[in-house]
Amino acid sequence: MTRTCDFGRIFNPESVAIVGVSPNPGFGFGRGMFYSILEMGFAGRMYPVGPKGGTIEDLKIYKTVDEIPEEIDFAVIAVAAHRVPEALEACRKKGAAGAEILSSGFSEMETPEGIALEEEIKRIARKGIRIIGPNCFGIYCPESGLTLLPGPDLSRERGPVAFLSQSGGMSIDFAHIGKWMGVGFSKVVSFGNGADLRESELLEYLRDDSDTGVITMYVEGVENGRDFFDVLRNTAGRKPVIVYKGGLSDSGGRAVASHTASMGGSGVIWGSALRQCNAVQVGGIMEMAQTSLAFSLLPHKIYKGIAVMGGGGALGVNACDIAEPLGLEIPRLKKETENRIISILPRPGSSAGNPIDVANPFVHPQILKETLLLAAGDEKIDLQIMIQLLYHYKAFARGLGADSLRDVVPCNELADGVKEVVDITGKPVIMVLPNIKQEIESMDIEEVMREARKAFLDRGIPVFDDIADALKAVSRVSGYCRRRHRIS
Repeated sequence: MTRTCDFGRIFNPESVAIVGVSPNPGFGFGRGMFYSILEMGFAGRMYPVGPKGGTIEDLKIYKTVDEIPEEIDFAVIAVAAHRVPEALEACRKKGAAGAEILSSGFSEMETPEGIALEEEIKRIARKGIRIIGPNCFGIYCPESGLTLLPGPDLSRERGPVAFLSQSGGMSIDFAHIGKWMGVGFSKVVSFGNGADLRESELLEYLRDDSDTGVITMYVEGVENGRDFFDVLRNTAGRKPVIVYKGGLSDSGGRAVASHTASMGGSGVIWGSALRQCNAVQVGGIMEMAQTSLAFSLLPHKIYKGIAVMGGGGALGVNACDIAEPLGLEIPRLKKETENRIISILPRPGSSAGNPIDVANPFVHPQILKETLLLAAGDEKIDLQIMIQLLYHYKAFARGLGADSLRDVVPCNELADGVKEVVDITGKPVIMVLPNIKQEIESMDIEEVMREARKAFLDRGIPVFDDIADALKAVSRVSGYCRRRHRIS
């Protein structure tokens, strides 16, 4: 029988005890989590706890949890493994709905002592407190200001993507990638060994969570395969679920066992089961992030016809070669549309057949906007991809005698134009911003590229570094929607 859980008090606590805080400067998980949560702007009450007492940032460090003057909602426990059961029991008696245990030294050690300690914290949990961990990085919730270890600089902007991870490192890396890539999070949970709360129960909660529209998971092993796939199937029928399964190789399976005391499992079996559940399987953290970006910013529908526009014929050829194996089409535009497009593009060198070659990277944003509007008018086009080679503007800036690359790259004007196209036509546009100039002399290009990415993301336009990544992400959205339609 499923145990009750007050997820509201866990993800949005009004009071948090941080057990394992030292008054002395230096590295320590408890002290690190105190400062991380403080810098995130957590608005609730924090109660640092450490046996030496003292103060930290003008707050009293209580020597024991018992000394805290009120009941607490949530606890962060970062003490030596043998001290965790005592701290957990004290937090339970203080009324905590849940606790995240950052400490390691439990079943992942494969020692009798570690296994016995984990069984002890499971026993305490059954008395009325829910546990994240042990051996984890905890919870990141932008709404409340809870953050992962170490995550004082994660975004406070909320988004629709949730992430469940058995790996602490994967959780913090994904949260950082999301910050610059444009993936906004509702909740991130690193649950480590999963002694209590783990993949199935958390997935079931997120299925009904109104703040979550897309669910991502990094899974090494599951406690009960039948229960997990039942929950996964039901959840994927309502929301996209993106799964990165670790430990599918023989050597990866061995690494998984020593990481979180989980079993890796067969790649063939996992792949088949995930397809049957209509989960979206990915093979790496960047692929997971790119797929999340597409699902969070693109309408969930079946995409067939794609219009591709960029400055260079080979770019279009490459797009065609990538698209077809993914089940996407780059169809020829209507002759009338081609004629109208070619009449406004620079000559010679341009082509309007789809892929659309605009002949050079310096075409004015107004012309690019008009071209997108014309292509979107073709009923065969469901989505457009624009490839912009902004790095070429460096040579252009020199030729004009400009003081700065920013003076000649029309990021905001182009972003406004693309957003207007999407609003008028109802058909999404994806930006691809490659940067092949990675030498140290081109740091100014990198800075402008990052500003350009932000300009588009601020207007809800997905941005990818490579056309292949963009097309794969679109194909995953389309494939998920096609399977869901067929299943329903």
